[in-house]
Amino acid sequence: MRLMIAGGGGFRVPLVYRALCSGYFAGLVDELVLYDVDPARLAAIHAVLRDMPAEGSRPGVVVSTDLDDSLRGTDMVFAAIRPGGTAGRVIDEDVALKLGVLGQETTGAGGISYALRTIPRMLELAEAMRRLCPDAWLINFTNPAGMVTEALVPVLGRRVIGICDSAGGLVQRAAAAVGVPLQEGRLDGVGYYGLNHLGWLYRLAPEGRDLLPDLLSSHDALSSMEEGRLFGQHMLQLLGCLPNEYLYYFYETHHATAAIRRQAETRGASIHHQQRSLYPELAASSHAYAKWEAARRSREEGYLAESRAEGEQRDEQDLAGGGYERVALAVMRALAGGTPSTGKTTQLILNVPNSPVAAVAGASPDEVAVPGMPRDAVVEVPCEVTSDGALPLPQERPGGQFLTLMRHVKEVERLTIQAVREGSREAALQAFAAHPLVGSPDLGRKLLEGYEAGFPELSGLWSRARVPGT
Repeated sequence: MRLMIAGGGGFRVPLVYRALCSGYFAGLVDELVLYDVDPARLAAIHAVLRDMPAEGSRPGVVVSTDLDDSLRGTDMVFAAIRPGGTAGRVIDEDVALKLGVLGQETTGAGGISYALRTIPRMLELAEAMRRLCPDAWLINFTNPAGMVTEALVPVLGRRVIGICDSAGGLVQRAAAAVGVPLQEGRLDGVGYYGLNHLGWLYRLAPEGRDLLPDLLSSHDALSSMEEGRLFGQHMLQLLGCLPNEYLYYFYETHHATAAIRRQAETRGASIHHQQRSLYPELAASSHAYAKWEAARRSREEGYLAESRAEGEQRDEQDLAGGGYERVALAVMRALAGGTPSTGKTTQLILNVPNSPVAAVAGASPDEVAVPGMPRDAVVEVPCEVTSDGALPLPQERPGGQFLTLMRHVKEVERLTIQAVREGSREAALQAFAAHPLVGSPDLGRKLLEGYEAGFPELSGLWSRARVPGT
């Protein structure tokens, strides 16, 4: 199999390569193509891969700055691009914070800004895939993952699948907390619904009986997992479920914003400064892998730091890596016809259109996965993945407050996609104003003007009537 990574100079690419060299995913890929628009970043990551300790069989590696050459003959594409680089992330966060609004790259105003400059580039990639490798699958890491995936469905249909590791990580931590770890690639008895970075685990019944009420009533069990410490037992019992960690920005907006503003620098600024000095060192170092691994661990330690009490550390298992890349490779293996060690089909929480649902007992052919959400909306739910694609499994209808928030954020996502597709500044303005973490036309206008000043290319977006993929 030939795998192409768009954003091949990305910081996490060595995690994919490491997983391909040994263990469960070894031998799955013959050739790995790293494509990026930045040759210096490609050179640095290539140096890390060359210096990585030899384990098992190594796929051949090709680096390229030519998109067409990279796509020809490709069977699978991973996309993890960041237009504007880490400097753009700094702007995403700072513009919002200066206006007193949450500054986070995927949630709220920062996520809309990120999407406005990312969706056009991802549509160009999708159009190139349709032209050069129409049978290839696109596994999308690019954030905001759910919104970007929905923008690409009109071009690639079911051949685009969005991934994120936060929902799956939540489920695994919850199962471990109640002493019933899940088998890899299986979600038996798991109920989860939402959008990317906006979802809830509402059932945990791997052996038939729902263990979630027991977990929510146990202070010790909740204290053993990050989400329990993050939200606190009282709130979780009121909700009756376990929220995705990113819902901290919705449930504790004031605390999150204040904590970010108290930090010496934002998360984006920290990563930008780290990478600006690290990449030249990687390209020139004879110990590139060790330098990269030290930087990766430091970066993981700072993840969602604003949500943790002073001195609190992340769980060791979360610092070890093994998130996004294992989800992506598990999807790829299943699409290629592979199955988990259980011999059953692969089940993962993914971002896919709300219908049709997988053919399971009691499900009608036209049933949607998340009742109450539009049929064509991309949602984040447990899916069954086979060589035919990822089909969502039917979930319960979300409770009123959950469904209301999902619908509200989905409307903002759709306004953002409309802004890109139609070159509509008015739609972008409505997206900023309507977001529940903004909620003000005047503030929405100031945010849009701030991002236009930070990203002059947005003016070019408004001057176009249409972009690829319409």
